[in-house]
Amino acid sequence: MKKTLATLGLSLACSLQPAAAQDYPSRDIRSICNFAPGSGADIIVRFYSDKLAKLTGKPVIVDNKPGVNGAIATAELVKSRPDGHTIMITPASSTIASAPHLFKNLPFDTTKDFAAVTTIASLSFVILVDAQKPIHNLKELVAELKKKPNDGFYGTSNNTGVIAAEIFKAKAGLKTTYAPYKANVQALTDLLQGQLDFISYDATWASSQVKGGKIRAIAATASRRSVAFPDVPTFAEQGFGDADVTPWWGVLVPAGTPKPVIDRLAGWMNQITNEQDTRAFLARAAFDPLPGSPEQMTELLKTDAARWKSYAEIAKIQPQ
Repeated sequence: MKKTLATLGLSLACSLQPAAAQDYPSRDIRSICNFAPGSGADIIVRFYSDKLAKLTGKPVIVDNKPGVNGAIATAELVKSRPDGHTIMITPASSTIASAPHLFKNLPFDTTKDFAAVTTIASLSFVILVDAQKPIHNLKELVAELKKKPNDGFYGTSNNTGVIAAEIFKAKAGLKTTYAPYKANVQALTDLLQGQLDFISYDATWASSQVKGGKIRAIAATASRRSVAFPDVPTFAEQGFGDADVTPWWGVLVPAGTPKPVIDRLAGWMNQITNEQDTRAFLARAAFDPLPGSPEQMTELLKTDAARWKSYAEIAKIQPQ
């Protein structure tokens, strides 16, 4: 009798999953963003969320939860009902893969609490300085930092920015102090007021700021130059190691979300990424398109966790 009931229960569960996918979404979708409104991350999240709303016929509402290098928003996703109506479009290589190597007590398990949907894009980070200062490359920045007590200060609001800056510090033999920020604009303000010596941010946000003439990009963190900054040399080109700090973006849902729902959501997201206007948008925002599948993103999270662990060791980062 128990065996028969278990079999019937499994059959019922399997029959309900396609129905759940067919009815999905049945209400508004909440799109959690790890970073503040107006940031480079926010621009990407809102673009994809707007496109998703048009495909699904349901509102997709962006909910910004900045702080703790993206961990606040990620913890919020974990607490959500696993039915596909709460998603997170995020730089998963940094908010998920690198998080265990930066924080001791995370309010989530990066290997168990999420289900991967698909990758969407990748981009570079850049090191930025006040354009009014005579600093045009990493060697000149090092010289300037070594004039200051404890080699000055740098700021960022995300894990990738920390890793990139700490790798630079390790290669240059610097002790520069990291100052955490919730919002990019506050770090920019402090840089221009002289409270910071450099900041480390994504090329999407940085490109618009550099065009304004207030700050200067002096190094790209990826293995090749950023499409947004073709004249800015990489770490390797300037003699500061060969690390490839290239975060990639993907879509996550809470663990336990039905596979048919995940597959349907992945199909929509890949459709968005492959649209011509999306690719033009990504190019303007310094991104390379990176469509994928739930399985490919799951595997990438595993390999990136190992890669970010090695970066944390190179930079001698102690989890906080």
